Amino acid sequence: MNAVDQATRPDYRTLDFRAFSQGLYINGTWRQASSSKLIDVVDPSTEDVLAAVPDAGLEDAALAVQAAAAAARDWRETQPRQRSEILRRCFELMIERSEMLATLISAENGKALRDARGEVAYAAEFFRWNAEEAVRITGEFGTAPAGANRIVVDYQPIGICVLITPWNFPAAMATRKIAPALAAGCTVILKPASETPLTAYALAAIYEEAGVPPGVVNVLTTARPGEITSAMLADARVRKLSFTGSTNVGRSLLAEAAKHVISSSMELGGNAPFIVFDDADLEAALDGAMIAKMRNAGEACTAANRIYVQSGLYHAFAEGLCKRMEALKTGAGADASTECGPMITSKAVRNIARLVDDAVKGGAKLLCGGSLPLGKGFFYPPTVLCDVPTGAAMLQEEIFGPVAPIMCFEDENEVIARANETEYGLAAYIFTRDLARGMRVASKIEAGMIGLNRGLVSDPAAPFGGVKQSGLGREGGQHHGIAEFMEAKYIAVAL
Repeated sequence: MNAVDQATRPDYRTLDFRAFSQGLYINGTWRQASSSKLIDVVDPSTEDVLAAVPDAGLEDAALAVQAAAAAARDWRETQPRQRSEILRRCFELMIERSEMLATLISAENGKALRDARGEVAYAAEFFRWNAEEAVRITGEFGTAPAGANRIVVDYQPIGICVLITPWNFPAAMATRKIAPALAAGCTVILKPASETPLTAYALAAIYEEAGVPPGVVNVLTTARPGEITSAMLADARVRKLSFTGSTNVGRSLLAEAAKHVISSSMELGGNAPFIVFDDADLEAALDGAMIAKMRNAGEACTAANRIYVQSGLYHAFAEGLCKRMEALKTGAGADASTECGPMITSKAVRNIARLVDDAVKGGAKLLCGGSLPLGKGFFYPPTVLCDVPTGAAMLQEEIFGPVAPIMCFEDENEVIARANETEYGLAAYIFTRDLARGMRVASKIEAGMIGLNRGLVSDPAAPFGGVKQSGLGREGGQHHGIAEFMEAKYIAVAL
């Protein structure tokens, strides 16, 4: 297998999308896949093919693991300050190239350009944050209770990591895993979603320029993710699996990882309740709802999926949200004026339509939206429904689109019970002027993250993750994220 001529490597200065599909990124080189098959990358706004990326096979996966293994010792032994400076340079280059990256994300994901710009800033921040954390990895020292010896705990990199990321945040979901792994001293193999692989390859070129050594980061695209992932997890040198995606796929990956006793971090599905009490600031609640529901056109695991409004504010909130949703401009992601871009695929549109139709048949009232537009692109209009029945499928499944179902509630205990009536527990949102009530309800909601009078919870400095069927482990935070890529070694010392 020959490496692709280095003159054809992806060039971050161009917006020729084919420049980001020159080969698999293995051991610091752009390589042709063992198979001649290609994966088309489609613009959801136009349904046009932007480029085609390699379809990696088992041989390519083995090469990636070998590259990560060969680079592991040197990277593990690289001084923390040097690792930190490389991560800091990744951050700086991402900020310098932010407009290119945002345009790329908008093209392959369909995301509104304003949201894509926000994603790039958020994604870059994981490198800045973990550059700082790389030099703050500390151990523990104490005396055994019996006094016979000292207890020394050293934290060491866990080893080679397989990272699997989704299509909805192609930059941020990658950097949220790569940055702490590299800060900890691990080498990685990234398998991005086949719908949005160009961003991952563009970032790989940035890592290389920032000084990440060959083999430390490897990127594979494949149309056979299950087979390729299973092969990598079966290699005894792989020690970590980190996955972001659906709960069903997460369960399958956990079963596969269990065969080989591989440490696993899972950021899975969500069904976030958005609770508005009568005493809430109406405009602030509407602002929060628009962020929590419509960030990335609703294609986010943290998106408000079930909106519960207390009876005294119910009609005013429904009317206000409908007006705001109707005012959104739907269009191509790369259009700077677009506020709601297309969905990722036609299948996604069909699923959203199914959920809306099911709710309406069950008695929900359609306040706005709800009808499929004509023409090219995978679009679904911003939609608001009220009086959604408790048995509606959209209250149990992730909508993953610009649809806001509103339900009425009367008292605190009732809404807490309804909010917790799901197998998921990723995020939740509470709006009230009563801080004591807000904290009380937050403590009873079964979710890993709570937005109290705030529609956005994601922050590289805070631990991101869920409970119940929404996942295992945390990403980000003062120590949580980097700890996922380290193992504690206990040394009993007799002085």
